[in-house]
Amino acid sequence: QLQLVESGGGLVQSGGSLRLSCAASGRTLDGYAIGWFRQAPGKEREGVSCLSNSDGVRYYSDSVKGRFTISRDNAKNTVYLQMNSLKPEDTAVYYCAAMWVGTTWHCSTQDEYDYWGQGTQVTVSS
Repeated sequence: QLQLVESGGGLVQSGGSLRLSCAASGRTLDGYAIGWFRQAPGKEREGVSCLSNSDGVRYYSDSVKGRFTISRDNAKNTVYLQMNSLKPEDTAVYYCAAMWVGTTWHCSTQDEYDYWGQGTQVTVSS
């Protein structure tokens, strides 16, 4: 069973940076696409980025494009979300998720993932 644990959230001022980590255990992330999602209070969960197997495809939502970067460290079985130029509207609980895609480069920010972490809070003050 694949388990995901997010870390790296916290309180940061507007314009600051944070790096979120999504550490996987139980299975290697080879063959899995990874998505990062966020949910702010009173709002629906939003997919912000995804990374396909073999890092063939990276996708970013318009709201974070140019500010966030998704990456993977296979040796550590961990996926990262580097978040720069943070804005108050980035405040949310951030979740990573994984889905088996085999050798395809499928990547999605829709709710089709099988495994989810518990989330980490990111708060950006103005």
